[in-house]
Amino acid sequence: MLERIVLPLTGLLAALALWSAGIQLLSAQMMIAEAFAPGKSFTALWSLFESGAIVPHIWTSLSRVAVALLFACLIGVPLGVLAGAVRRFALATSPLFQLLRMISPLSWMPLAVMVLGVGDAPVYFLLAFSAVWPILLSTAAGVAALDRNWLTLARSLSATRWEIILHVMLPGITAHVLTGVRLAIGIIWIVLVPAEMLGVSSGLGYFILDTRDRLAYSELMAVIMLIGVLGFLLDTAARLAYQRWLRIDKVS
Repeated sequence: MLERIVLPLTGLLAALALWSAGIQLLSAQMMIAEAFAPGKSFTALWSLFESGAIVPHIWTSLSRVAVALLFACLIGVPLGVLAGAVRRFALATSPLFQLLRMISPLSWMPLAVMVLGVGDAPVYFLLAFSAVWPILLSTAAGVAALDRNWLTLARSLSATRWEIILHVMLPGITAHVLTGVRLAIGIIWIVLVPAEMLGVSSGLGYFILDTRDRLAYSELMAVIMLIGVLGFLLDTAARLAYQRWLRIDKVS
């Protein structure tokens, strides 16, 4: 238990020391580098929370993540079930899905703005587009890995197709879906910052542009750190949800 606390802290302290040493080396060549030093960045982060200036942007970004993840699940899970359960559908769509998932979501930025205009809509589209593929593929893998004896037993008990999906398939693939959601959260969080530079007036991505324009470099570095911490917390929450489901599934 002590090792699980000490070793991660050691790694973080080592990274902090390297950060500080790097800033000292750079500041000899460019004075502006001092604004990115750890001490000034932590002070700026504290000030942003103390004044409340960053809180609305955090909530806006998190709400965008939640909405995009909901849309990705509503699209990805049904398509994944179809791809895993219906062989012809899988054969027909697999090349298309693999092609689309290899396209960077950010490359859709110009088209998203042209079609959806400026505002939240293109941001939601880009985030949902980036998140749907891991959910879809994980769901399809879960359906393919289901024990076929369960399905045979359900049919022998005269279960309808919807009953099989609701009471056999979905509980059986929940762990795979949660794995896809965890991967999707990581992708969404990476795409979020550049997506929020698409003409919106709030969010962490917008705030980074704002700090750059105000030459508030300590705040810029503080927000970068904050993005990393929030992303880590989101991933931790998804991992804990997955582990909790596994424990519940074993008990049941």
